[in-house]
Amino acid sequence: MTTTKIIPIFPLDLVLFPRQELPLQIFEPRYKQLVDDCMLGDGQFGVCLIDANKSISGWDAPKPIGTIAKITKCEDVKMDGMQLHIETVGRNKFEIKKIIPPSLEQPSNYDPYTIEGHQTISTLHEKLGTDGKMYLRADVEFIPEIDENVPLNKWEKLVNMWKDKIVAQALPQIVEPHALDHVLEQYYLTTDTPTIDYVYSLSALGAKDPNELQPILEANTMDELIQKVHELLTVK
Repeated sequence: MTTTKIIPIFPLDLVLFPRQELPLQIFEPRYKQLVDDCMLGDGQFGVCLIDANKSISGWDAPKPIGTIAKITKCEDVKMDGMQLHIETVGRNKFEIKKIIPPSLEQPSNYDPYTIEGHQTISTLHEKLGTDGKMYLRADVEFIPEIDENVPLNKWEKLVNMWKDKIVAQALPQIVEPHALDHVLEQYYLTTDTPTIDYVYSLSALGAKDPNELQPILEANTMDELIQKVHELLTVK
């Protein structure tokens, strides 16, 4: 039976993988409302990469595949409610089936980094009714995880491809092999029993742009996942 649920959506310029940790600084009124609502509920919202080709009511639109983020810690940074620090961890993936637009459109010349911008949003929200949700929501369908082990020989090939890519990108500078091994050790990627989490982490190390990681998040089989990482790590 297909499981769907309406959740808050937080479009960001990044890809969150399952079980990956993601700290966030929250200062926009609409996302403070999102966090407040999550803390009153199950502490979960959806993180999606921003779709640069679309917008919803003037706001950033999300890619259709994202990851549930579970809030594990929430702090009021300056004890004034103006800035929150949250820590989250990725859970399962989902696909957006239906977008629920926010209650207000993005004002012209809106600057989320200024007090004036925050005041504008707060004033509009009061006029439209404070029960409305300023943030994007969506009816989503959860995606089952890939329930397979990563073959060691395929993992080792991906690691070697990553090394080749880093060496090629650094030219004419020379990168010593021990330096790359040290990076893998720093990120706890030296293993004889690789899991999907290792593949996700290696991919993040090999990507220059979050859009390169979206196809990897969207992979739903082991073969598809390995193929997408191959494409990412291939020296072009």
